[in-house]
Amino acid sequence: MDDIKRMQEAIKQAETARKLNEVPIGAVIVFRDEVIASGYNVRETEQTTLSHAELLAIENANKKIGSWRLEDCTLYVTLEPCPMCAGAIVQSRIRRVVYGAADPKAGCAGTLMNLLEDNRFNHQVEVTKGVLEEECSSLLTDFFRELRRKKKGKNSI
Repeated sequence: MDDIKRMQEAIKQAETARKLNEVPIGAVIVFRDEVIASGYNVRETEQTTLSHAELLAIENANKKIGSWRLEDCTLYVTLEPCPMCAGAIVQSRIRRVVYGAADPKAGCAGTLMNLLEDNRFNHQVEVTKGVLEEECSSLLTDFFRELRRKKKGKNSI
């Protein structure tokens, strides 16, 4: 139940991204049952590669608790982390990741590979998959469908 509640908060972050015409991905970080940080994609707005929801949430959490170590934290994210974000999650020592939709093109929490639970690293992350998967998937599917529709409309003028 708590995972669902927290994923709903991540979905709200994703909806904020969508309102900015960003890919709707949202993240929240929980420490001791409290949301301490959040983030949503702003790559197009900021024109920076590193502006993924997870990275922004991690940065905000580091500032909030005053440490790069997020050992007792759980990250909730609407889309399975990419390689860049998975690496940052391992490096930040996040204890657990909960994600909604799998990412068949870049997922590194079990879909293409599993960087988070790889025992060759000095830290492994517990992964919970598919929480509110349908809602998280729909956010992305609807966003890209609308984007294609708009592009098609521009090309037919």
